Amino acid sequence: MQEDYRKFYSHHLGRDIEMLVYGNWGYPIVLFPTSMGHYYEYKDFGLTETARWFVETGKVKLYCIDSIDRDSWYAKHLHPGTRIWNHVLYDRFLHEEFVPSVQRECNVQKIGVSGASFGGYHALNFAFRHPEQVGHLLTMGAAFDIRSFLGGYYDENVYFNNPPDFLPNAQNNEFYHMNIVLGTSEYDFCKDSNYQLSGILSRKGIRHQLDVTPWGNHDWPVWKDQFPRYLSMI
Repeated sequence: MQEDYRKFYSHHLGRDIEMLVYGNWGYPIVLFPTSMGHYYEYKDFGLTETARWFVETGKVKLYCIDSIDRDSWYAKHLHPGTRIWNHVLYDRFLHEEFVPSVQRECNVQKIGVSGASFGGYHALNFAFRHPEQVGHLLTMGAAFDIRSFLGGYYDENVYFNNPPDFLPNAQNNEFYHMNIVLGTSEYDFCKDSNYQLSGILSRKGIRHQLDVTPWGNHDWPVWKDQFPRYLSMI
């Protein structure tokens, strides 16, 4: 399985974002790491290996990118307003710089986004903020309400990056053309968050699948089982 290491310089962030890219061609899937994880995390835990057949047959092309969680949601040394602003800059990097480059490279109008745990938050938040760029959303063991990270601080940027807040009022026809899978498991401590998000989508008439793996918990064996199954739905 072809693996390429890349750096992508972001003008919004003023830094390089590192990544591993798997495959020569195929439908692009951007994978966001778990809490404070790095671009090589999915390789280290064997999740990219579960996608080997899809990559080697040219079905998908995986982009495992870095996060800036240590400078945003988990940067307890910074004021909450600064933390959320740093995430806004990360979103601008994705929306205006990185995703357009992936669209051009793969000659597609829309990409897929995915992630486990906090990576699932990143995937879903980006998908519903920018549905014109996302055709497939695949989350695994994610939670979606980020207010607990901010110690009671709240502003417009928090609202528009907290899906349980902004989604009920959001209107976009592209929501109804997205393939959405919310993956959780029976003993996942994030399960209730997935049921809550599923309820919001159902009330808006947005087609999606809530997939609950029996007996599983919030851990890599579940996500490694879910990821290739969800890729097969593309």
